[in-house]
Amino acid sequence: MAERLFGTDGIRGTANQHPMTAHVAADVAMATAAEFFARNRSAPPQVVIGKDTRLSGYLLESAMEAGFLSMGMDVVLTGPLPTPAVANITRSLRAGLGVVISASHNAYQDNGIKIFGADGYKLPDEWERAIEHRVATKDWSLPTVDGIGKARRMDDATGRYIEIVKHTLPRGLRLDGLKIVIDAANGAAYRAAPQTLFELGATVEQIACSPNGTNINADCGATKPQALACKVLEIGADIGIALDGDADRVQLVDARGTIIDGDQVMALIASRWCAQQKLAGNGVVATVMSNMGLERHLDSLGVILVRTPVGDRHVVERMRAERYNLGGEQSGHIVLSDFSTTGDGLVAALQVLAVLVESGRPSDEILSVFTPMPQFLKNVRYLAHDPMDNDRVKGAIRDAEKRLNGMGRLLVRKSGTEPLIRVMAEGDREDEVEAVVDELCALITEMSV
Repeated sequence: MAERLFGTDGIRGTANQHPMTAHVAADVAMATAAEFFARNRSAPPQVVIGKDTRLSGYLLESAMEAGFLSMGMDVVLTGPLPTPAVANITRSLRAGLGVVISASHNAYQDNGIKIFGADGYKLPDEWERAIEHRVATKDWSLPTVDGIGKARRMDDATGRYIEIVKHTLPRGLRLDGLKIVIDAANGAAYRAAPQTLFELGATVEQIACSPNGTNINADCGATKPQALACKVLEIGADIGIALDGDADRVQLVDARGTIIDGDQVMALIASRWCAQQKLAGNGVVATVMSNMGLERHLDSLGVILVRTPVGDRHVVERMRAERYNLGGEQSGHIVLSDFSTTGDGLVAALQVLAVLVESGRPSDEILSVFTPMPQFLKNVRYLAHDPMDNDRVKGAIRDAEKRLNGMGRLLVRKSGTEPLIRVMAEGDREDEVEAVVDELCALITEMSV
């Protein structure tokens, strides 16, 4: 059986250790090219490769470039660029494939590989399994020297993306008069994000926009927006925007320094689009992690909430299948399919800024759209033993579900990227919900030793 390389969001691991080595990266590129040629006899043999700002990006970029070139595919290198930008440029250039070298919100020691098709969407599971099989069996044939591909650097990639993003704002709308703090997590959007906001008229204060190869996501960005909140209060900004390392997710900070998650962002955009009759399918797609307060708010608008398993991939698949145009995750992956094929933190932030400008109200009034139900999430790390297979843990989960029945819900799941069990519960009674999470985590910890 072929080794499983692809997880919930591409291939990911510690850089320069299996599978994030130059050798594996080159093999994945060659296998992907072979599968591409097997499925696309007439499509342009061109691949766009972008990356974030990690030191290891040079290593993996060079390896994948060599792998694709050796198979006869032409390579376009964009340099550091957000994941949604690579997806957009892949479509714009009519390339056959797009690749993003990034571990998203992870620390700099990790890296990853995400692969997109010509349509700008991540490759389906069927493709990924076929690529894994080819890597395991070295199932490809190298062309003669005359068939080797060519490579070029794309100097205007950031500028192209900025123009794409600017045009997602309603025609004629500008951000003049707004003071905005942007935190790019020292990641892929360190140039594009502040420049976009500046060109739209805002006064822009930058933090975490100076990458050095090792400071990506380090106490900054969408997963750690506390520094952003402090800066917003310090300079009296109207709003703060925090992206993650590859800029496909966003967290906001209002004028009072309150951190705003993806559920509130979806609620605000849904309310606006519903009023404008722009909400396709009269629904929003979110994951099982989204707060029940979001569901209640949408219900008050006559809008349905469609839930999926965790992961923006599942959200996008459901949106495509049922033609919804708004979806996302509490963590800040916001997918607006009218504009992008994947989560785009900057595009989502601009939709919020549009409401801010049009309403003339301060951000602390518009961003708290609904009152969240008390929700508690804790992670339990396990090593040798998978506690989810333990009968006592299974029984405790069933008992907890009965305990919350009618007043809330429980979700216990494995992380798709780390050896963690995530325990989340929410309900009307905060003390009861917290007790359920604490008791389950204690038992899972005991059973994982």
